[in-house]
Amino acid sequence: MAELPANDPLEVLRRATSARVALGRAGQGLPTAPMLAFQLAHAKARDAVHAALDVEALRASLGADLVVVDSAAPDRAAYLSDPDLGRKLAAGAPALPHGDHDLAIVIGDGLSATAVQAHAAAVVVALRRRLPGWKIAPIVVARQARVAIGDPIGEALGARAVVVLIGERPGLSAADSLGAYITWGPRPGRHDSERNCVSNIRAPGGLAPEQAADKIAWLLTEARRMGMTGVALKDRETPAAERLSPPEI
Repeated sequence: MAELPANDPLEVLRRATSARVALGRAGQGLPTAPMLAFQLAHAKARDAVHAALDVEALRASLGADLVVVDSAAPDRAAYLSDPDLGRKLAAGAPALPHGDHDLAIVIGDGLSATAVQAHAAAVVVALRRRLPGWKIAPIVVARQARVAIGDPIGEALGARAVVVLIGERPGLSAADSLGAYITWGPRPGRHDSERNCVSNIRAPGGLAPEQAADKIAWLLTEARRMGMTGVALKDRETPAAERLSPPEI
């Protein structure tokens, strides 16, 4: 493939996005380099879906005791074929320490343990710093988990709100994207419309953990004020850059 001119306008797009833009053509197919890059991205996505969460490494990163539970999915194959199993706790799951908690934090492997391993600990540490005075329950790690597993966990812990940090479905641009789902008044039967989501937490290429913690803390504070999350809680946070006082002239 001939080299593109230095003033190629598509180069501006390539630098601004991880999407595949103007890859070129070799006969009826792609040039070798873009094809190999595509195959590598596909392999990373598949690996992320099937990766196992390293709980001990997560515990070391957090420097805290973790309560580990499993969903009703007995293995990865069942988890992938029947999503509802990942929303329920396994029969005989260990009792969770019920108490008067403002917040429960649940870390679930979801569809990318790779994302959880890379970013979850940093988000938890940053979030706890932003919630002084909040009574936070022991952190729960849920294996073979879907978002809704936070509902029975939050209820069992006696928490007024739950944040589920979970690996998002990998794509061909990112296999390590973490999502945070916030639910006020967690209990089984909650609908997705009753949650708020902070998505694409990853660095570089997405929302950095510190930025994500800012957003999650703001949503939690508003949720406590309003007594609800979901479609009724609109994200009207003023960006940090706009909160800075203008310089004196």
